[in-house]
Amino acid sequence: MPYIYETHLHTSAASKCARSGGAEYISYYKELGYSGIIVTDHFFNGNCSIPKDLPWEERVDLFCRGYEDAKAEGDRQGLQVFFAWEARFWGDEFLVYGLDKDWLKKHPDMLEWDHITHYQKIKADGGLVVQAHPFRERGYLSEVYVHPFQCDAFEVANAGNPYEQNRMAYRYALENNITMTAGSDIHTVGVTGCGDIYGMEFDTPLTSIDDYIKRIKKGSGFSLHVPHDTLVWTDDTTNHLPVFIFDNENIPHATSGLDDIFSRF
Repeated sequence: MPYIYETHLHTSAASKCARSGGAEYISYYKELGYSGIIVTDHFFNGNCSIPKDLPWEERVDLFCRGYEDAKAEGDRQGLQVFFAWEARFWGDEFLVYGLDKDWLKKHPDMLEWDHITHYQKIKADGGLVVQAHPFRERGYLSEVYVHPFQCDAFEVANAGNPYEQNRMAYRYALENNITMTAGSDIHTVGVTGCGDIYGMEFDTPLTSIDDYIKRIKKGSGFSLHVPHDTLVWTDDTTNHLPVFIFDNENIPHATSGLDDIFSRF
């Protein structure tokens, strides 16, 4: 029996675009047969609802309420709940796992970090960085930024993405030996962009968020919990916005067509 975990979930306590509170998700995921969820609200540099004019520590306390509400209800109903967040740069976003409220309070300068500093600081303290929906295209974006060297893994299956964009991420990760994850990017109970609920499957339950990090960094012992045909490449799959691939010095390289995208690095 697989143990399934939601890895990308937003609450109305901190994510401006979310409609459900943390506690509201628990019964829903229990009914789906999931073993746990990871709350990943939008951080202050993303679509966050926490006021910007408050002291840093107070902002962090408010930011963590969605997770804490979910954790309290999860403990009551017997569903594991872990803490993470989603950081944003210039349209590219990253899921950060394994660090806690105290760590956030100790790093009020983190909004000033570039991609390299962000990754190095988090990695040094045992965290995991996953680029969320790497090939996502939206009306408010003019370009796509892909960072294979500034993260530990790619979220190649995101239930808020069209299948085409997930297939781009899956193929890129497959051809470049990048560890893959999947998540629903859910903002409202029972509602996702594609209508399905994604996640990660493990043979044994997670013991902690550190256990999740250890397994993902190992790159084995798990599978993507997604409909089997959604990541299969089709001939009509392509990009519609310019794609820039960032190298290990965080320098962007423009690509030209699919052959150029998938030949990079």
